[in-house]
Amino acid sequence: MANLIRCCLDVKDSDFHLTSGIQLFDPYLNHGYNKDWSRVVQGASKPAIGVQVHTKISPKKCVLTEAKKAGETNKQSIECILNAILPPRQWSEDGQIWIQQISTIPATRTDVINLQESLDRKLQQRQARETGICPIRRELYAQCLDELIRQITINCPERGLLLLRIRNEILMTFAAYETLYESSVAFGLRKALQGDLEKILLRQQIEALKQEIANLQNELTEMKAKYNAVEKRFTERKELDDKRHSEEIITLRRINQQLKLQLEGVITFRR
Repeated sequence: MANLIRCCLDVKDSDFHLTSGIQLFDPYLNHGYNKDWSRVVQGASKPAIGVQVHTKISPKKCVLTEAKKAGETNKQSIECILNAILPPRQWSEDGQIWIQQISTIPATRTDVINLQESLDRKLQQRQARETGICPIRRELYAQCLDELIRQITINCPERGLLLLRIRNEILMTFAAYETLYESSVAFGLRKALQGDLEKILLRQQIEALKQEIANLQNELTEMKAKYNAVEKRFTERKELDDKRHSEEIITLRRINQQLKLQLEGVITFRR
């Protein structure tokens, strides 16, 4: 039993809260209030379930249960285990310290049936989703699991601690999935931002290329206009040259014909 108590004390009490689904003893006054055990929520007539700062059970106090009488050892060890698993809640009211601990009364079949009916009723009242991710459904089932762990721990502490280890593993798995989801969302956001930045840069490059194409088209239009002007001047000059050349040929042929006639006349005159 001492090993079970030490194993139980390894559990972080900040991971558990007293919830409305767990059976509790009536609150009582803490006349020997020790400030090292807990911090009090001031100014509250009664703390909201699941929000209180809980009592931290001292390991030395649990280990001392081994030295007590044999008839009380088992009960006190179970109480110590339950208080370490689900620490008592404590609040201040009218200048007095009130403490409410987990019930150590064994559960009956009727209690289990009432727990199931209470679970179904709260699922309907809080409109929890039947499928998919639903924080409300997860919270209510976690409360139900805490109550089952309490009931099983009273009857068999070893089985209760084993269930507690299983629950811790499930919570660790959920935390890992949440971390993975958050990292994947952050990675997706980074990729989306990177994609948007690349898209902006590509759009800027497209605009720059379009402007360059427009400038080149304007330059091509100017070059074509210059080419057409030069070609037109060359054609006109060629036409003028051809016309002048033709006129010169005609003139030379006329002169040649006249000289030929004069030469024939001279030859005929000498004969």
